[in-house]
Amino acid sequence: MHTQDPLPPGVLGQLHGEILACRKCEYAGYLWEAHPIAGGRSSATVLVIGQAPGVRSMARRAHFMGPGGQLLRAWLSRGGIPRERQDEAVYFSSLTRCYPGPALRGAAGDRKPGRAEIALCAPYLECELALLDPPLVLLVGSMAIDHFLGRAPLRERVGTIVFQDSRHWLPLPHPSGVSRWLNDPANQRLVDEGLRLMRAMLDGAAPGLRGEETASTSHAP
Repeated sequence: MHTQDPLPPGVLGQLHGEILACRKCEYAGYLWEAHPIAGGRSSATVLVIGQAPGVRSMARRAHFMGPGGQLLRAWLSRGGIPRERQDEAVYFSSLTRCYPGPALRGAAGDRKPGRAEIALCAPYLECELALLDPPLVLLVGSMAIDHFLGRAPLRERVGTIVFQDSRHWLPLPHPSGVSRWLNDPANQRLVDEGLRLMRAMLDGAAPGLRGEETASTSHAP
């Protein structure tokens, strides 16, 4: 795993300030009023990327603040990062930075941001990746997985670690209770395998995780 050079003081804070001041989606007409979220420490070595902040995250001005966030933190603990270390070791982010509003036509959950909205926020995420240079990125939910690794069924992604662009990418399902994917015991086992790979990697014991670019460690037999 590559090591990180310390960030110059204030660089990440300056980026956070730019994100918090952003009104691009509001001016483009995608949101009635923009309330972007930004935060995290430069000491983080794991980057978590979700879809978009939920309504609880918007209210508390931080990512993954709802029940799904509690499950995600439990997964991080199982993957080798104790809760007491998560605030300094894990940087939480998302494809877009504002709560997109409820799902349309009375459907459960939140509205999924469109490609144009994701494109407007993309420079901020690219800056976070460049500044933090995390050796491990957790992609939470199909939208984040498809954005970075390409489209594929969730069952083909979860339970693997992919080495691409000089870092490791761990796909995970979205922990929201709206999703029924986790109700299937077979899918739960895929999550278990992914977290096992994560723990092994963080412990420095996972075979094949330092190989050539595009190599993939896949489902256990």
